[in-house]
Amino acid sequence: MSGDLNAGNGPRIVSWNVTSRCTLACAHCSIDADEHGSPGELDTGEGKALIDGIAALGRPILVLSGGEPLLRPDIFDLAAHAAGRGLRVAMGTSGVLIDDAAAARIREAGIGRVAVSIDSTDPAVHDAFRGVDGAWERAVDGIRALRGVGIPVQINASIGGAGAAEVDGIVAFGKDLGVFDYQFFFLVPTGRAEDLAGIPPEACEAAIGRILAHAGEPGLSVRPTCAPQFVRVAAGMGLDTGGWGRGCIAGTAYCRITPAGDVTPCPYLPVAVGNVRETPFGEIWHGSPVFAALRDPDRLGGKCGECEYRRACGGCRARAYGVRRRRDDACGVPVRSWGAAGDILAEDPGCPYLPGGGG
Repeated sequence: MSGDLNAGNGPRIVSWNVTSRCTLACAHCSIDADEHGSPGELDTGEGKALIDGIAALGRPILVLSGGEPLLRPDIFDLAAHAAGRGLRVAMGTSGVLIDDAAAARIREAGIGRVAVSIDSTDPAVHDAFRGVDGAWERAVDGIRALRGVGIPVQINASIGGAGAAEVDGIVAFGKDLGVFDYQFFFLVPTGRAEDLAGIPPEACEAAIGRILAHAGEPGLSVRPTCAPQFVRVAAGMGLDTGGWGRGCIAGTAYCRITPAGDVTPCPYLPVAVGNVRETPFGEIWHGSPVFAALRDPDRLGGKCGECEYRRACGGCRARAYGVRRRRDDACGVPVRSWGAAGDILAEDPGCPYLPGGGG
């Protein structure tokens, strides 16, 4: 049957790119961040008003991300305001700016969890991907500083090319650092990653299986991200999928806010559905036609629309859009039905499964 996957509900997770400034030059950056940043970022007052608007819808997780969020001078003020409004505050960072003093300030601001990017156990591989020598060592030092003040850490790792072979090593390395939460991100062709080669769908399935093999380990939280078919793969492995929710939550339980206030379904789907400077966040969340489309699995196209897992999985909407749009498409283009220029409801080209179990 048809229906809204999130009718009447607020988001479970909101990711806010608080700045596009960054000290690194990551090959896959979705917002093309650099040391200069971009003009028009929400100021402190606008940021606090945004936080108030999010809190009015419930108590979601607010992820303060970037760029590098620690480059924003008021980041601890914003975090403390969010925590004071009852939001569960997390931070996504490269980790390179975190020392003992920064870790203490993170804790004092009410940030309850920090995600640090570690793409390889080989420092040279990580540094090459992140574009700066020494990034790996500084990120690992950052994790140690965070654990030293009792802040839970999540390791975020990018999966692409040879990256799938790193899964076991990253988990083992992280456990030695006291990390028990992992998210493995499959590359999506957007931002600087637009021309990066991902991994073939069949190899993607194998990588998902390798990741999920750790999901049954006591005390570990391990999840593939931007590969929503993991729900199907997990079910086939006999894993309990009840705690994970839907595979793709873009626009249904999750959204992203850019530094300048645009709201998009996720960081990898550059379709602006409104701007918080012009429209209250709650009105955007509940009133966006794009979000309404994403919340109705029966509007999916291609084999995703025919798939028996369309409610549990949904297909990666960012990948469906990204591989079909023209390079010169801009953020804010209207939702298209079916066309070569990009379609958020098209089938996910990263999934090899054929509906009905034929894959």
